[in-house]
Amino acid sequence: MRYSFHTLALASPAIAAGCATVPIMGDPAAQVTAIAETRPVGTVKEDAADDPAIWRNNADPAASLIVATDKKAGLYVYDLEGQQKSFAAGGLLNNVDLLDLGQAGVLVAASDRADPLNSKVALYRLDPTTAQLISLGRFDTGPGEAYGLCLYLQGDNPHVVAPIKDGTIRDYAITSFGSPNGAPNARLDREMKVATQPEGCVVDPRNETLYVGEENAGIWRFAAGETEGELVAPIHNRQLVADVEGLAIAPEGEDGGWLVASSQGDNAYARYRLPDMAPAGRFRIVSGAFGAAEETDGIALDTRSFGPNFPGGLFVAQDGKNAPAAQNFKLASWQEIQKALDSWTPPTQPTP
Repeated sequence: MRYSFHTLALASPAIAAGCATVPIMGDPAAQVTAIAETRPVGTVKEDAADDPAIWRNNADPAASLIVATDKKAGLYVYDLEGQQKSFAAGGLLNNVDLLDLGQAGVLVAASDRADPLNSKVALYRLDPTTAQLISLGRFDTGPGEAYGLCLYLQGDNPHVVAPIKDGTIRDYAITSFGSPNGAPNARLDREMKVATQPEGCVVDPRNETLYVGEENAGIWRFAAGETEGELVAPIHNRQLVADVEGLAIAPEGEDGGWLVASSQGDNAYARYRLPDMAPAGRFRIVSGAFGAAEETDGIALDTRSFGPNFPGGLFVAQDGKNAPAAQNFKLASWQEIQKALDSWTPPTQPTP
């Protein structure tokens, strides 16, 4: 959902029938360019592309894949040059995530918004050899409209976190993956709540800490197993400009690393230091060999090597403005982003 501009009422009677739109711009941001972009999604002239997830081919990192949603139609699979490898028609699939379970295969999950009164999650298995998605069926995630989604492992058990449009956030343990002949099953483990609409979420794989973006409020943190959270990065229109959308994590060491959020309101990405969530720079993907990334919904990040084009990690961002073509996803080097942010210094705080 996008709120790129703040509307101000005009007091003058002569122009009372109109209104002015003033863009909100956060703090200065470093600039990087995309190294590649995906083919556009099939739904044209609509807000359709939404959320990406990265699968890394450990044997050949340059042959890794990106799974991404067209939230009007289904799931695409792209290679790292942005070429389409496959498409799985799935209807209104909004957010997507995946887990590589080793011998058990690559599990892909997407939030299913087909029924606005009853949320579901669609499960797939990604075949890395053919880049095809094999449907494993759907399971219910309770009342309300499905919206966000992220996956994590608790021991060897996959969990799906399902933020619902009304602010409810449910955490399900997937007890069976399903098959072409049977539906998957899941058990509700906990339920959380924020006041308004959430979407983006990500879980720290080291300690199962959950981060959730409440679009017009900020980023919440929930400790493993807890149902009460804390607002750790409120929207102040400096580091983060509403809407807060996709979230991604880059763990380092025991509890360090970075959390990255889409600051959709000013076409930027906000980096926070872990574990204290201190603001640690902002960046934008600007026009270069490929276009800029603007009004970004979902993002994905993996800091491992992905071959010669992405030796220090891969960052993928949905591009909400890719005219004249339909929306797509931009691929940037995390190594280059880190270099750009190394020169970033916190802006001077205004005197109260």
